[in-house]
Amino acid sequence: MLNNVILIGRTVEDLKVVTLESGLKTCRMVLACQRPFRNQETQEYDTDFIPVQLWQVVAEMTSQHCKKGSTVAVKARLATRTMEIESVKVKTVEVVGERVIFISLKNGEDQEKE
Repeated sequence: MLNNVILIGRTVEDLKVVTLESGLKTCRMVLACQRPFRNQETQEYDTDFIPVQLWQVVAEMTSQHCKKGSTVAVKARLATRTMEIESVKVKTVEVVGERVIFISLKNGEDQEKE
């Protein structure tokens, strides 16, 4: 079985690491990923804004090196979760980043972090 997602895009905002009560560190990164084809109505390239959840060392290192507008590649997996909202069960799909490759950073660094 294979559950693999590769995304390349620009970070929409600076990242903030949050430490949960359990001690785990996490941050949420939103990637702006331009589609490779033009919209037939507007003749412009549409952009998808994809939230990616990062954990532990990957979250820390990415938040230290990436600023708003940095270009990164993310190797991720999809994870499903069931939540109950107002007594209704809702299933969600999340993108969980496992590896981030820094392509173009604000300070000119190019490096990879696992």
